Amino acid sequence: MPNTTAPPSRARPIRRPARGPVDVRGWLGGIRLSGFMVIMMGLVVLAAFVLVPTIGTYVDQRQQIAALQAAVEVSREDVADLEAQRERFTDPAYITTQARERLYYVKPGEVVYLVDDDLPAALVPQEQAPVSDEVERTRTDWMSQFVRSVVQAGLAQTVKAPAIGVPDPASTESPAP
Repeated sequence: MPNTTAPPSRARPIRRPARGPVDVRGWLGGIRLSGFMVIMMGLVVLAAFVLVPTIGTYVDQRQQIAALQAAVEVSREDVADLEAQRERFTDPAYITTQARERLYYVKPGEVVYLVDDDLPAALVPQEQAPVSDEVERTRTDWMSQFVRSVVQAGLAQTVKAPAIGVPDPASTESPAP
């Protein structure tokens, strides 16, 4: 009886051909469209046209709902603040304090001192010249002066050294011994 077992074979690596340019015409030519496939593609396109505006409307409505919920939350916080303020105004001591601070009310027999000029001298507004009732007209054409200034600045060849904050070299000479 002959030996039916195959001799052990060595595994050879599979060589793949090098990829060259792909011929798209051959690939597209192999696609066959049936009537069923055309109908299904038409239904997919129709579904896309129907669903896209609906999804856009849904997203817009969700954004509006989120904005309205945020507005409701802000309104609830305002209501809570107003209720807390209403609770504070039920306290007679708070009412008295507010009347004294806001309206300058005093109890009978108390003396009130109001200080008008309590600002430091640096913060006191400076005197200003009175505003005249006459409208004055400038005698120069501001646009031509502006253009002239820009042109002169652009055509300047040298830059003048800053004179403010720089010591004069002539006055810094040391005295002779």
